[in-house]
Amino acid sequence: MNATALEKEYLPQALTDLTEEEELFRASVREFAEGEVRPRVEKMEHDAKLDSELIKQCFDLGLMAIESPEEYGGAGSTIFNAILAIEELARVDASISVFVDVHNTLVTNAFMKWGNDEIKKKYLPQMATGKVGAYALSEAASGSDAFALKTKAVDKGDHWELNGQKLWITNGNEAEIFILFATIDANAGYKGITAFIIEKGFEGFSVGKKEDKLGIRASSTTELILENCKVPKENVLGEVGKGYKVSIETLNEGRIGIGAQMVGIAQGAYEAALKYTAEREQFGQSINNFQAVQFQLAEMALDIEAARLLVYNAARLKDAGKPFLKEAAMAKIYSSRTAEKVSSKAIELFGGYGYVKDYPVEKFWRDSKIGAIYEGTSNMQLQTIAKLIMSGK
Repeated sequence: MNATALEKEYLPQALTDLTEEEELFRASVREFAEGEVRPRVEKMEHDAKLDSELIKQCFDLGLMAIESPEEYGGAGSTIFNAILAIEELARVDASISVFVDVHNTLVTNAFMKWGNDEIKKKYLPQMATGKVGAYALSEAASGSDAFALKTKAVDKGDHWELNGQKLWITNGNEAEIFILFATIDANAGYKGITAFIIEKGFEGFSVGKKEDKLGIRASSTTELILENCKVPKENVLGEVGKGYKVSIETLNEGRIGIGAQMVGIAQGAYEAALKYTAEREQFGQSINNFQAVQFQLAEMALDIEAARLLVYNAARLKDAGKPFLKEAAMAKIYSSRTAEKVSSKAIELFGGYGYVKDYPVEKFWRDSKIGAIYEGTSNMQLQTIAKLIMSGK
């Protein structure tokens, strides 16, 4: 009996084991990533812009409505399938991966959980078929202290009027529907935060400059400007003054998506290094014949598998309706460290070639760095984990 047969007979099902449906879904996303995304990566990186045809294909393939209910044009699937897609896309390009990630795990899920029937009927079909979503929380003085918002919302009777500026907004250029957080009462602290639904065409709303970033360069990260922006009264997501709940609970799930993105980056860098070390010859043989190189590859594989297990565990818990906050925080922090570590090691294994843009690994490293920053810094994840373990939860 070979090793594979022994594993199947005696070992319990691992978190990395996929159902037949999940395997088919993963394979379909990988086929898309290899066939359609990879040929466009270099140009998108150079132009610092996502290919518009690729965006259309993401909608056509259903990648923008993975968890959205079927009645609204979605697949009615799971967050686990969403992270499989995010991971497979990041294995090829992190920019298209985070584009799909934010639309699904932040924006669509916020509408699903907090939107009333009218809001769901209006916006979810649009987001399933062609309109990109963005999530606007951060401001110049509001990063880790997410509720120190300066953007203000004033009740004008028949509408809300918003004034302020948002920064670091993923999908800013492509999005047509924004979940945007503002305060109705700065003195009320987090109890004044309210989530509003903003459409790109609303009077007084505009998209500002696009940031020139180290990594995920094709992903648009922009500022948003609100100057007496008129928002219909019915465009409050959730309850007035309860926006903090919308943001916290949505970001908890979003961190699983970022974890999947980081696993994908690490996997892509690892595969590039594995291929290169088999082809590169020194001292009359492939460098992967040297034990020192083999051990480095083994360490990379070990870290990736551990990160993947953490991410998959958090997603399985979420789909099962069980607590997953601690697991999501652990998954994000560990996978972001893994992506940076593995991609850095890949550069070293490539030697001088790893430091130039003719080869892919320097991009994986640049793309990895954001994992420790957005959707909750690594320090904030450690704080979350510490609070939960100290409280006995």
